Amino acid sequence: MIAIEPHPGTPVQIPVQTDDPINAKILSVSEDKIAGFDPDPIATIARVSGVDLDTTILRIRAMMKAGVIRRVRQTLLANKLATGSLVAWKVPDSKLQYAFETLFADDPFSGHVVIRSTDTETPGSSFRLWTTLKVPQTHSMEKHCQWWAHQIGATEFRLMPAKKLFALGVGHVRRRELVPGDKTDTLSEPIGTEIEQLTSRQWQVVIALKRELTPEEVGPGLWDRRATEAGFSLEEFLSTVQSLASRGVIGRFSTFLEHHKKLTTGERVTKFNALFHWAVPRGREIEAGQQLGRFHCMTHAYWREGGPEFADVNVMGVSHGQEKQRVLEHKNAIDQHLESVGIPVSYTNVFWGGRSEIKPSEITPDAYTQWCESVGESESSFRL
Repeated sequence: MIAIEPHPGTPVQIPVQTDDPINAKILSVSEDKIAGFDPDPIATIARVSGVDLDTTILRIRAMMKAGVIRRVRQTLLANKLATGSLVAWKVPDSKLQYAFETLFADDPFSGHVVIRSTDTETPGSSFRLWTTLKVPQTHSMEKHCQWWAHQIGATEFRLMPAKKLFALGVGHVRRRELVPGDKTDTLSEPIGTEIEQLTSRQWQVVIALKRELTPEEVGPGLWDRRATEAGFSLEEFLSTVQSLASRGVIGRFSTFLEHHKKLTTGERVTKFNALFHWAVPRGREIEAGQQLGRFHCMTHAYWREGGPEFADVNVMGVSHGQEKQRVLEHKNAIDQHLESVGIPVSYTNVFWGGRSEIKPSEITPDAYTQWCESVGESESSFRL
């Protein structure tokens, strides 16, 4: 419970646990069901969840103030706006925690930072540190990682940019009751990763759009304030966002929960975070990815090339769960399905997530310029 004042001087106690029936209804929609851009996302969450608008606003604000919801924001398909990759780092054990903390705290372009392990020693199991990276289109991920490898003592790193995406959504609360094998009736639609070019005016809108909301902003008219912040009329702001949405650069409006860490309520939304690897025949990556993306347990699914360090895996995905055995049952159902549709798998593995931190990656050219200045490096040394 947390005390909230819906009206000045009249505090009320609001439940903030994710398994509270009303909160669960809201979260089952607000985590990842508001796709694209919505001119009034909070009202849509209320309508779809069946919870009245005032209660929806009150509950989301309460969960934010209690730290149960770690952020609320409009996401972008950042792979359309910046060059991106999953990065696996080989770091000596003695430097692993330092490397983790440094990349999370000091690299604005590293989003997810996770320490992973495997149940047995396998190809790639010595790569314990995993990050997601975005850099502006004019800059080199390889050079960025080379610089950071020197700072954190990494002996190797492997860049694995996505060639296609097949699933992209979290929805931990609505996934709690999934049965292994639950999937859609149709194939997942591949999402491309071609970079879109934006004007400086469009970047102004993107910067205002993606900034996370404060609790007080949760409610009607939130884009009015963002339009003013960007120096646009509301009509021009909305028109620009809609044009960007038509180009496939807008993700979803989302309330984010902690993936792994214990909440202030004592809950863990999920206890196990698994990165699944499969090696399928070359030329069948899209076919396999479309099958993976059908499974409701998959929060992410993509075509990435692991290379020889990872036994040439080429399709990957992420799944979460409260019980390790249940997560493995979900994977087993996927393995059996791939076999049933005639897609052979020459190698597969599970990389389990341990310590993890997540923040939105910076993607703007101006942010990269500022970072170079802050670390005393010439920006030209990071350019393509």
